[in-house]
Amino acid sequence: MGRTGICYDNAMAESFFAALKNELCNRTVYPTRAAAMKDIARYIETRYNPRRLHSAIGYRPPNGVHDAYRTQQMAA
Repeated sequence: MGRTGICYDNAMAESFFAALKNELCNRTVYPTRAAAMKDIARYIETRYNPRRLHSAIGYRPPNGVHDAYRTQQMAA
């Protein structure tokens, strides 16, 4: 963590929340908080993690990086 006001500390989190808001939340009106939580979890697991490429991890999807890590851990 850097000093207060250093924008790079939260850049990845802010990028994620910007994508979430633009692609899902701003287009949907949720009747309950539980419905919103369920839809957001579905979005993360089915759209964001398996397909979306991330620059911070070499333009690979998070699920692919996780699978490669698990394979490497089993081989060691």
